[in-house]
Amino acid sequence: MSQEVFILGGEQTDFQRNWSKEGKSFMAMLREVVEDSLSKVGIEYAEIKRLNETNRVAVFVGNFDAEQYTTQGHLGAFLTEVNSAFNGVPGARYEAACASGSVALDAASTHLRAGDYDLAIVVGIEVMKTVSSAIGGDFLGTAAYYEKEAKGVEFPFPKLFGKLADVLLERYKLKEDVFMDSLAEISRINYANAKRNPKSQTRSWFMNKEHASARGGENNMSVGGRLCITDCSQVTDGAAVVVLASPTYTAEYSKKRGINQADVPKIKGWGHRVAPITFAGKVAESEGNKYVVPWTKTTVDDAYKRANLSVANIDVFETHDCFTSSEYAAISAFGITEPGKEHEAIQQGVIDFKGKKPINPSGGLIGVGHPVGASGVRMILDLYKQVSNTAGEYQVEGAKNGLMLNIGGSATTNMVFIVGK
Repeated sequence: MSQEVFILGGEQTDFQRNWSKEGKSFMAMLREVVEDSLSKVGIEYAEIKRLNETNRVAVFVGNFDAEQYTTQGHLGAFLTEVNSAFNGVPGARYEAACASGSVALDAASTHLRAGDYDLAIVVGIEVMKTVSSAIGGDFLGTAAYYEKEAKGVEFPFPKLFGKLADVLLERYKLKEDVFMDSLAEISRINYANAKRNPKSQTRSWFMNKEHASARGGENNMSVGGRLCITDCSQVTDGAAVVVLASPTYTAEYSKKRGINQADVPKIKGWGHRVAPITFAGKVAESEGNKYVVPWTKTTVDDAYKRANLSVANIDVFETHDCFTSSEYAAISAFGITEPGKEHEAIQQGVIDFKGKKPINPSGGLIGVGHPVGASGVRMILDLYKQVSNTAGEYQVEGAKNGLMLNIGGSATTNMVFIVGK
């Protein structure tokens, strides 16, 4: 019988920072986020050393492309540079494009469920502002099928998710003005939510519905088909950490701190599915299916089944809004609406901060930022905050269960986690 996996907490860096301009490397970011996280959780390096003596602790690092952005691989070994307490601790780096943080989470939680370890430190990290946007766009193209979809293409991912917008519009016979207004509203909501988040990249940016709706001008240029700048997530330097624990260690931890173990959030459900890697392959497979991204829907359903919950039980969502079109498609995958009716939930305020099913109260990738390897870890950290009632200004009132969707590539790798008490 598998064990439960508890979340003891964590921390993220300020996603507004440009570490290259500060003259700091990924190592400075890694050291800062690990030290801040352990301090926040209340675990000292001496405790890491103690646990390692009996092989009870391990490290899992999610990262997409440090080889190109920072000329460094082997990131799973670098916590030994943070503190010597990590010498000898098992550690590895996990990669699945924009879902790299989530596959690190998945590996960590799998080991904990199996009883291999009692404590898992999960790090998501990406330094992206070391290169120009054009070069960075080419690096990101390797998250697609590079030779077929990205080689020689300027900013390939906006174009791929622009194609998703086209397919949604055509498949569901939507009115274009209604659909485009819905995308603008998704952008407005995420930017508005980000203003409440003290660690978001865009908290001081100006954005309103009028700006998001004014497409094609010099202030909101087209980047891929129907998608414009306001439809895009941000290029971000950032890292996030969560500390996961077994029931045995959580009991020890809770007793020491005089807290009720039942109040510690845990991972209730999870899902992991992989779709055809090319966007054309996905469209071909979904032909005749009522879902344009059927494997995303299956991943969500797997998590619901494992958690023995449904959309009715979910109070808050964090989703992978790399582009507004990806969030649009996620709404029906979550079960909030039927496919083709997503615009109704948007127009009726269902997904707004004060709505019945708020999406991305943190600001999402559009508002918070999208350091590729860190986004999955940041999402589960935000669910932890919501469920533990520690999200501050962006706290969703009464949140008991939260669901996150993290995707890699053009919805190729799909990862879902449900967090609750």
